[in-house]
Amino acid sequence: MLRSIYSNCSDVILRSFLIGGKTKAFIMYIEGLANADGIDEYVITPLMRDEAREFIEIRQLIEQKISVSRVNEFHTFSTCSEYLSSGNPILLLDNEAIGLALGLCKWEKRAIDEPSAEVGIHSPREGFTESLRTSTSQIRRIIKSPDLKMEAMKIGDYTQTNVVIAYIEGIVDLTLVEEIKSRMERIRLDGILGSGYIEEMIVDNPYTPFPLFLSTERPDVTCSSLLEGRIAIITDGSPFVMIAPITFFSLMQTQEDYYFNYIVGTATRWLRYSFTLISLLLPSIYVAILTYHQEMVPSALLISMASAREAVPFPALIEALMMEVTFEALREAGARLPKQIGSAVSIVGALVIGQASVQAGLVSAPMVIVVAITGISSFLIPRYVAGLAIRLLRFPLILLAGSLGLLGIMMGIIALVLHLCSLRSLGVLYLSSVANPKVNELKDVLVRAPWWKMNTRPRFTDNYNKNRQGPSQKPGPDKKNRK
Repeated sequence: MLRSIYSNCSDVILRSFLIGGKTKAFIMYIEGLANADGIDEYVITPLMRDEAREFIEIRQLIEQKISVSRVNEFHTFSTCSEYLSSGNPILLLDNEAIGLALGLCKWEKRAIDEPSAEVGIHSPREGFTESLRTSTSQIRRIIKSPDLKMEAMKIGDYTQTNVVIAYIEGIVDLTLVEEIKSRMERIRLDGILGSGYIEEMIVDNPYTPFPLFLSTERPDVTCSSLLEGRIAIITDGSPFVMIAPITFFSLMQTQEDYYFNYIVGTATRWLRYSFTLISLLLPSIYVAILTYHQEMVPSALLISMASAREAVPFPALIEALMMEVTFEALREAGARLPKQIGSAVSIVGALVIGQASVQAGLVSAPMVIVVAITGISSFLIPRYVAGLAIRLLRFPLILLAGSLGLLGIMMGIIALVLHLCSLRSLGVLYLSSVANPKVNELKDVLVRAPWWKMNTRPRFTDNYNKNRQGPSQKPGPDKKNRK
């Protein structure tokens, strides 16, 4: 029956042999997913020996002759197919109504390496890989408590992708766990090839450019989120772990904020906030001032800008759109090209095109400076997906600035804030950290308070474990014992 199902699969190997010279047995496995050497050494060779004749019960024979740590019994063809597709060799015995799935999976996987998208200076150098069990073991190695729970499920009609939901019992609100499980159980897709498939199917609001789940390649970021009462979703075949619930300010934090001194962490965080606003608003403000509000510019600067734009045939709006689209195209080209030439092409291309455009009189030098500062500012956004959202929203703000001036920019900002206020991540408000501001809630939002001050966890729901650490953790000499 199984051979007929996999009749056109050249990588499915079926071998037959006699147990103790008298009982016929079959072993079936997929080449490349199973340990062929282990099958010969730990299964076939022990079962074919003559002393196997002494055993009457097949189960007794299997228990005492097969040196495999994990052996699972099954009774149906569908379960057998699941085990086989997962890389487990299948052992079938003549005149037996049960089959055995042997834990001898083995396939090629990438070694643990530093994540390229989240490079750290003073942080651990290891990142997740595409192997599910490697990723879960990295989390287990950091959080050793038995309260760390990992629930597995399979998603995808054809891929049957293994997905693990990780959380810490006693810290997380279990209603959030039930909510995310119910959303994932509703997924009906042919296949799940990455964590992005799941994210798009379970988000609260699909009509937004902002990420409602935090994707990370770092085990330390994942563990710190679990300790705050969040939930992690680990997908087999993807090195990115999704974390929820999050807020907008979670996207502006990096692991380096917590490995350096809290004063340095606060300063770099404010630098990030400032340049995020510059990345979003600078081109539109420049277009609005040149088009409608020239009186806001000092006379000397206005004369300099006017002389630079004297030979430019396009209005400021068209000029800004041309330069922004060109810059984004160069950045995308640099990201898609091989690493050896990608950065060189993007940098050289920007320099050559910018200089040639100014000399040809197509754009002005101040516009090139504005676009360059905007591009550099966008690099300070720590999360790539959040940076994409800011880059995308820059274009409608430029159009509003060219149409209505500063009034259009204000209208765009109000619409953006209203949109952010309407977003939820797993039912938690996207701006919950500042929606009802309290001192304890702002200790890790606008600033990075010292660890001995952050006594409470972030609040997502009313049912949460509030206390993060014990009282009186401030370092220094003990005043009680001072003479």
